[in-house]
Amino acid sequence: MLKIAIVFPIFNGLSYTKQCLESLYKLTRVPAVLELNFSIVVVDDGSSDGSYEWIEKNYPQASLLKGDGQLWWSGGINMGVNFAIKQLHSDYILWWNNDILADDNYFMNLAHIIRNNDPKTIIGSKIYLSHNRNIVWSMGGIFNPVTGYKNMIGSERPDDSNMNKIIECDWLTGMGTITHASVYQNIGMLDEKNFPQYHGDSDFTFRAKTKGYKLIVNPNLKIFNDTNNSGLIHDDDLGNLFKSLFSIRSSYNIFKDIKFYRMHTKSILAYYPLWEKYTRYVLGFFKWKVLSIFKIERKKTKQN
Repeated sequence: MLKIAIVFPIFNGLSYTKQCLESLYKLTRVPAVLELNFSIVVVDDGSSDGSYEWIEKNYPQASLLKGDGQLWWSGGINMGVNFAIKQLHSDYILWWNNDILADDNYFMNLAHIIRNNDPKTIIGSKIYLSHNRNIVWSMGGIFNPVTGYKNMIGSERPDDSNMNKIIECDWLTGMGTITHASVYQNIGMLDEKNFPQYHGDSDFTFRAKTKGYKLIVNPNLKIFNDTNNSGLIHDDDLGNLFKSLFSIRSSYNIFKDIKFYRMHTKSILAYYPLWEKYTRYVLGFFKWKVLSIFKIERKKTKQN
């Protein structure tokens, strides 16, 4: 029987964790998936909202690890993966987040997909927005080390036939990605030093691809991401704009982006998309600030 560990770090967000654990235990205990041995590993990185105590009391069957508040996402994943491989002897590791929910057939489909792929294939999920389940958030990502072009496939696009087939990609996100334990033994762990929060997932999976692993996204693995729980963004505030450029909690951390490009690109010209990204981000902020003087407001996506 194959052993699969579902690993996710948490820092507060108890309401998300309650919903997540309830769903995971429900979906992994149906008869159709009992051919797989699922375990859940939660890494609590210093929560102050009672998350550790609540999980300990309500889900004693979960493997609950404790961090010191400095693990961040990559360190939390590494701690969980090490435990899953060394203590639980897991064959596969499934990266998860507490703010995502799976489709009812997710784990039944996963059982079939694992059986039909070899350990050198890293499998990603089709991720939708939770507040609009017809909009795709990601089907993996592409990255060209020569041109520097890096983006998610299908990002915030309406679902269509092009995204209902298996897609081969260059990197995968940190949610709904399943990897055989041997991958960590062959290429090492996530780079928690250089990419503690963002880029840890894309760096790891892109490194795997350069080592000969195949990365795919299977559209039958559907999960739903609550983007309200995303990292730091400017949110039309000047102070937050500057914080977002340097904070570990931000996907717009300029130093982490530069470090990723320094590690993985092959030409100085490959930095152009990075320059374009930050120009658009910063100038876009000031553009809408000026337009707001004339009562022209940016249309924002409704979050339900």
